[in-house]
Amino acid sequence: MTPKSRRSEPPAEAMLPLRSVETLMMTMLAGGERHGYGIRQDILEHSGGRIELEAGNLYRNIRRLESAGLIEASSQRHHPGDDERRIYYRLTPFGRRVLSAEMLRLRELVQLAETQQIIGPVRA
Repeated sequence: MTPKSRRSEPPAEAMLPLRSVETLMMTMLAGGERHGYGIRQDILEHSGGRIELEAGNLYRNIRRLESAGLIEASSQRHHPGDDERRIYYRLTPFGRRVLSAEMLRLRELVQLAETQQIIGPVRA
C-alpha cells in the first residue's frame, strides 16, 4: 500500500466518530506495532476481560481500518523466529491524526457529561 499524500486525505474530523472497537484498536497501536492477536490481547487486558474480539470481527475491523488508510501492515519482523504468517500493523500518520481528533471529541463529550452532572469530575 503506497502512502497517500496529505492533499488526498480528508480532514481527520471527517472520519469521526470512530466505532468503539476501532478506537480501541487504534489506541493499542498508538503504543507501537502489534500483530492481530497482540491487539486482541491488549484489548482483553485493558478491558479486564469484558471485551473479547473474535478473530473474524478483529480482522474485519483491521481490513476496514486499512482500507480507510488509518493503519497499515508493517514489513518488519519483530522477533527472531516469528511465524512468517504473522502480520504486524501500525498507525499511519493519518490514522494518528484521526485518533487524536477522536480523543478530543471524546474529551468534549466527557466534559459535557461533567457539566450536566452525569458524572463527577476526575480527581487527581
